[in-house]
Amino acid sequence: MQRSLRWIGIGLLSTTLSSCGVLRSQLGLNSAQPDKAPPVVSDSPRAAPLQPGDNVIVKAVDRVGPAVVRIDVVKEINNPLGRMFGLGPATQRQQGQGSGFITRSNGLIFTNEHVVRGADKVAVTLPDGRSFTGKVLGGDNLTDVAVVKVVAEELPVATLGDSNNLRPGEWAIAIGNPFGLNNTVTAGIISAVGRTQANNGGGQRVPYIQTDAAVNPGNSGGPLINAAGQVIGMNTFIRAAPGGGLSFAIPINSAKRIAQQIVSTGQASHPYLGVRLRDLTPQLAREINATNPQCKVPEANGVLVVDVEADSPAAAADIRQCDLIRQVNGDKVRNPSEVQIAVDQGQVGEPMQVTLEREGQDVIVEVLPIEIPRNG
Repeated sequence: MQRSLRWIGIGLLSTTLSSCGVLRSQLGLNSAQPDKAPPVVSDSPRAAPLQPGDNVIVKAVDRVGPAVVRIDVVKEINNPLGRMFGLGPATQRQQGQGSGFITRSNGLIFTNEHVVRGADKVAVTLPDGRSFTGKVLGGDNLTDVAVVKVVAEELPVATLGDSNNLRPGEWAIAIGNPFGLNNTVTAGIISAVGRTQANNGGGQRVPYIQTDAAVNPGNSGGPLINAAGQVIGMNTFIRAAPGGGLSFAIPINSAKRIAQQIVSTGQASHPYLGVRLRDLTPQLAREINATNPQCKVPEANGVLVVDVEADSPAAAADIRQCDLIRQVNGDKVRNPSEVQIAVDQGQVGEPMQVTLEREGQDVIVEVLPIEIPRNG
C-alpha cells in the first residue's frame, strides 16, 4: 500500500507541475529571466564576523591539565583453584586504571581510595609522557580519598580552590583518563552541592558535589575544576541511567582534610558516637506510636535514634533510643547522613554538643567521640 501511494503521488505531482507550467506561460511568468536580480529575502545589515574571545574552559584546562596524571595499578589475586588443583597459576594479575592530580611539586598526588585499593604496583604517568613508580601513603574507604607519592621534583601542581561556597550553575570541568583516553576534558555545570544521600552505600560522610559534566570509568580520582582553574572537587562515582547519568565529586576541602591526616599518620580519623539512626517520617511515627508504648515520637520529619551501643560515647552522654537528633555542634541535621557528616567535622576526644528532642522537650548533651572502630 505504501508503494502504491508513492506512485499515485508522483503522477498527481507531474500533472500539477504540467498545469502550473501552462499557467505560468499564459501569465508571462516563465522562470527564464537571467536579466533580473534574485528577490530580496533578508534586509539584515552586514556585520563583521565575530572574533574569538578568551575561552575560560581552555584557560582553566591549560592551568590544571599538566598536573593531571594517569594511575595504572596491578594487583596480585590469589587463585585457589590453581594452588589446590593446578588449574592455572597460583596468583593472577589484575590491572586497573584511574586518574589523580599533583598537589605538591615534590610528587604528592590525590586520587580515589578505590583506584589504588589492594594495589601491589602503582605507575603514575604525566601528560608530558614522564612515568614514575608510585607509593600509596594511605587511603580512607569511608571518604574514598587516597594519597600517592612519587620521587620527583619540580612537578606541575594543580591549585586547590575552596569548595565551601560553591553554587549550582557554576562551571564544572572534569579532566581525567576515561576508558584509557588520556587527558580527556568534559565540561558542564554544578548541578547541586551538599548531596548527602547521593551514594547508595551506607556510612556516607561526604557532602558530594553533583555535576552534569560527563564522567566515565577512568575519571575516578581526577580533578573537578572551576572557571578560575582551581580544583574544587575529586571525581569519585557516577549514577548511570538510561540516556544519561549523574556525576559526583568529593569537595576538595573534605579531600584536603583527609589527605592531611593520611600524610601525618598514615590513616584518616573519624569520630564515632555509637548510635544507629533512621529517617523519621510522620507515617513511621504513627506506626511507632501505635505499636510501641515505650516510644512516643512526634509525627514529623527528623532523625530518629533506633539503637544506642552499650559502653559507647552516646550511651555515656545519655542519648536514648527514640530520641530525635536535631543539631550537632550547632548545625541543623535533617537525615542520618547529615548527622554523620556533622560528626565527622569534629575531632576524636573533643567534646561535641548534640541537641535532642525527647518527649517534646529539647535536651542538650555533650558527647566525647572516640575513633571509629576499624572492624566496621
